Amino acid sequence: MNDKKVLPIECHGYDFIPEEYLPTGMDEYWLRNAQQAKRFSKKPEDWRKLKPVEIKILNDNRNYCANWDDVLVCDPFDASIITGSYFYGLVRIGTMRNVLLKHHDFYIPAGIRNSVIISCDIGDDTAIQNCAYISHYIIGNNCILSEVNELQTTNHAKFGNGVIKDGEAEEVRVWIDVMNEAGGRSVLPFIDMITADAFLWAAYRDDTALTEKLAEITQKQYGGLRGSYGIIGNGAVIKSCAIIKDTAVGDCAYIKGANKIKNISILSSAEEPTQIGEGVELVNGIVGYACNVFYGSKAVRFVMGRNSNLKYGARLIHSVLGDNSTVSCCEIINNLIFPVHEQHHNNSFLIASLIQGMSNMAAAATIGSNHNSRANDGELRAKRGFWPGLAVSLKHSSVFASYVIIAKGEYPAELNIPLPFSLINNNVNKNRLEVMPAYFWIHNLYALERNSWKTKNRDRRKTKLQRIEADYLAPDTAEEIIIALSLLNGWLGESGFSPMDMAEMGGGVRKIYCRHFERSKRGQIVVKPLEAIAAYRQMLRYYAVKTVVEFFDSRPELNYSGLCSLLGSSKERIKDWVNVGGQIVPAFRVDELRKDIGEGKLKNWDEIHSVYDLWDKEYAPDKARHAWAVLALLLETEKAPDASVFAKELAATLEIRRWIEKQIYESRAKDYKNSFKEATFRNKAEMEKVLGKPEENPFIKIVEKESAVFKEMFDRVKVRLTAKV
Repeated sequence: MNDKKVLPIECHGYDFIPEEYLPTGMDEYWLRNAQQAKRFSKKPEDWRKLKPVEIKILNDNRNYCANWDDVLVCDPFDASIITGSYFYGLVRIGTMRNVLLKHHDFYIPAGIRNSVIISCDIGDDTAIQNCAYISHYIIGNNCILSEVNELQTTNHAKFGNGVIKDGEAEEVRVWIDVMNEAGGRSVLPFIDMITADAFLWAAYRDDTALTEKLAEITQKQYGGLRGSYGIIGNGAVIKSCAIIKDTAVGDCAYIKGANKIKNISILSSAEEPTQIGEGVELVNGIVGYACNVFYGSKAVRFVMGRNSNLKYGARLIHSVLGDNSTVSCCEIINNLIFPVHEQHHNNSFLIASLIQGMSNMAAAATIGSNHNSRANDGELRAKRGFWPGLAVSLKHSSVFASYVIIAKGEYPAELNIPLPFSLINNNVNKNRLEVMPAYFWIHNLYALERNSWKTKNRDRRKTKLQRIEADYLAPDTAEEIIIALSLLNGWLGESGFSPMDMAEMGGGVRKIYCRHFERSKRGQIVVKPLEAIAAYRQMLRYYAVKTVVEFFDSRPELNYSGLCSLLGSSKERIKDWVNVGGQIVPAFRVDELRKDIGEGKLKNWDEIHSVYDLWDKEYAPDKARHAWAVLALLLETEKAPDASVFAKELAATLEIRRWIEKQIYESRAKDYKNSFKEATFRNKAEMEKVLGKPEENPFIKIVEKESAVFKEMFDRVKVRLTAKV
């Protein structure tokens, strides 16, 4: 089909908005003027027409314009620094001074040289050099645009938002098919989207009032009118790029060597600058603040959260990637990934999954791309701390509790693992599935504690729109542990072990048979169940006392009696918690939000996000009440423990903390006692010079400091237990 037309040159740069889409009494510049005034505080009267002497200088410098009256400028204006350029339509230029702009080691004089400018606003002291086609953009101050082949905005540009403009068909709307390749959980991207929004939209698919209202809110807030211009923010640098179309660029963004960027919002600020590097191709999506997209990465139909990275040829397709995540060299398709996700290996695949954060994908992991049905409609759900190991292959549909680590292997059937902190092993020799509950707590506290520390340490968001729970022991995981204890005790009973037998045997029960972990007829066993039960109870005690102590320490106005009154009865324990984009929330609060949205009480995404803020304010008391009830469960009482009993719990929890510190050290020290690791060094002195000593390990030193702070807090609370005021 040949859709080329031959038009008079005089129309070039005009009639951007078709007449039928212009509001009554408005011209084609009305939205442009509104954007300019809102974003850069300039109004039409701030520009003036060119003086005859300036027009002469422009003509002498090989510039062309069919009508110089449509080129407006601001003072001071040095016409001599505009050379060899073409201007079409209404072009408004800010102050132009003969100054030098520097970005890193790249120097360029302000001005416009050898470029084509079509109906644009250009900010103060901006440099545009060798740009073949710049159309319908509002460019900020002190920007650098160099060697860009095409920089264009159409009158129906959406800048990555999943909306339609006036007169467009529904078919052109861009959806992101998260969690399921078949599209049954599709969400609409928008510039303010965080993973909590995507989860709310995708996970409660049976709530049609909710999903319909969310689509309506998104369209109303981000769609509608035609004719918005593309914006390039103050201090942005774009150089050596091929095609940038229908793209909004934030302040101080740096785009270098990109192949194609189309229908994108690149969110950036001076405090949180975003960078796009060589060979990158981005289509239909949102790049968050402080993101880095480098080295040939590709993203199509996507949202990237704050402070996330896409590198080394990574592919992100039909997915929402949470804050503080890094994805390199791999392929991610049809996923909803909560904050703090690490996936670094070229041969790893993550397909059609809900990954709820603090996760790590190993090399050759093939997660969810193996189908056990006749259609591509399977899903995989993994709660916090998901860690599939080297060459793990998992099938749809599978579900994993929090902090499950999966040993190398090709798992032949769907899995449902309800035991948190477990090690999963596919024992091919014995043809059975083996689950070791509480593995992390018993055998690898170094990894468990370091994961929480990394989550906090790598959270470099300047603006934290949502709380990310970094502690591996929180209400969600505590409830999983309580369920796991019930399951283990039930399976022990079914295996013929009475409570008296188990008390006499101690840790002597090496394995018990269980069921429903795997959709197969082969054997399924739990390894070391009694050790797991003891570990789970220890974890609950540590969570409960630590949480209550932290809350008590934060409320110096309370005495112990006041704390007991505030935290209430153990009968009030909230059992159902939801991980909403990394924020742990009682399910009833999520249900209230869904109801309010469905009934139209919340009108836009800003109001919805304000509810997340309210959840954050309520989280500390919600968590403390839950921990209080868990402690009562452990003590087998419905009444609040008296001060003397609680003091004993403080002492026991301090002992657990000392044990944790010791276990962390011993977990790391094992690596230094490995004879095979020593074999690569001439002697122990060389090994210690290269690797350091375990006691000098930076994370171990951090743990020691945290333990000291922990003890100081417990000492303060102990003093207050008997206080009367």
